[in-house]
Amino acid sequence: MAPAAGQGRSTVAVGYDGSEAAQQAVRWAAEYAATVRSPLRVIHAWVWPVFTKNLGPVKGVEGSGLRHSAETVLAEGLELGRQAYRSLATTDAGAAAGGGTPVSGGSGAAAGGWADVDGVMEAGLPAQVLRSAARDARLLVVGSLGIGGVLGQLAGSVCLDLAGSSPCPLMVIRRPRSPGSPVVVGIDATSRGSAALAGALRLATALGTSLQLIHIDQSRGADREEPGREEHGRHAPLHGRELLDHALADAVKLAPELAVSGKLVQGHSASKELLAAASDADVLVIGTHNREGGPGNTVSAVLHKARCNVLITR
Repeated sequence: MAPAAGQGRSTVAVGYDGSEAAQQAVRWAAEYAATVRSPLRVIHAWVWPVFTKNLGPVKGVEGSGLRHSAETVLAEGLELGRQAYRSLATTDAGAAAGGGTPVSGGSGAAAGGWADVDGVMEAGLPAQVLRSAARDARLLVVGSLGIGGVLGQLAGSVCLDLAGSSPCPLMVIRRPRSPGSPVVVGIDATSRGSAALAGALRLATALGTSLQLIHIDQSRGADREEPGREEHGRHAPLHGRELLDHALADAVKLAPELAVSGKLVQGHSASKELLAAASDADVLVIGTHNREGGPGNTVSAVLHKARCNVLITR
């Protein structure tokens, strides 16, 4: 199994713009970073210099100005991240006593936590800034609603842009964690299917939840067989079953502690079937086509319609 992009790196990066969606993203990223004992980097894309040079304070008005506003937003994101670390450190004392080695240094380190929290504020459009600031990250986390507010239309394509161009796996947060719900991963015979499985195994292990593998067999169109009959008959999709069984064997070998299951589904639309399979999932994991910088139709449709969190692997 080929190593996925981001593997071997340490930092968990998260975009923050002050919106409710971004607050959820920072909390999720901070909890995940603490769980995997990684530093957290909170990134704020300061968009106003793209549109105006009037960034300083209004004369005679303390605390005014676009630069001060951006600095305040970043400080808020940092504090949210640190609070999430402190909360996890308080409630996860057993893990801390089990041999966790703190990441060194940093006044932003959460009390009793494993990692420090730092912040980055860069001028530019969101996707551009996030790509740059996450170039050495193991994971980039963003909220599903872009930057919202008056710049909402500008940010509408940020997730899609990053889905095809992020330098590391991209986690799109739509809701808080759903403990007990599985991680669901879509697999196929390509290298992106292998990367998706590797990313899903790491994520399910970190979250302490089960993993379900889904393979969409599109070779027979929309006609569905009754359960248990897909392996019979002249035109049975044996390659689909064989692919799924092989992936299941790999998953069990690589992560024997996980509860792993698999499902073979037939249908024309991969995105439709994946969304249906992930209706009760905590996270849906998919691989990007990443051809000519685009995420592909399946990734685009999933990002548009998914109700759960979505991890896009490399």
